[in-house]
Amino acid sequence: MRASLLTSLTLGFSLFLALPGAAQDVAMAQNETGETETEVVDPLEPRSAVDLDLNDFLWVSRPIVVFADTDADPRFREQMALLADRPDPLLERDVVIIFDTDPEAQSEIRRQLRPRGFALVLMDKDGTVNLRRPSPRDVREIMRAIDNMPLRIEELRSGG
Repeated sequence: MRASLLTSLTLGFSLFLALPGAAQDVAMAQNETGETETEVVDPLEPRSAVDLDLNDFLWVSRPIVVFADTDADPRFREQMALLADRPDPLLERDVVIIFDTDPEAQSEIRRQLRPRGFALVLMDKDGTVNLRRPSPRDVREIMRAIDNMPLRIEELRSGG
């Protein structure tokens, strides 16, 4: 009986620790009447930078922001395809993909990160920029960069 109680507590604690990563799967929105609704969101579904705030991802996700001057930029298309080809390692690392292909819109994220043309920006959960590249990168290189981040190292040590 004591062993099963310990197993139940361990399982419950594991589920509790998994909640922050799962938090990015739910978004809150207001409907026309002003009531708050919960919406399930695919964490790796690329999101437009328009109307997003990087502070919403602090301590929850690692944003990968892909910038281009147009969505027809071959580097932008290549980068988005590379990210889509291997989603599982990104999901394990709490990544959220954000894109901005409209310099005229002057999104808050574009103003904060100030890209020139195509840019790939990888941020950690604490909001620091850890990687900035002017050309597409494959998921393996992005994973290595994430796995070398101090917060990710601490997550691995603590079993999170």
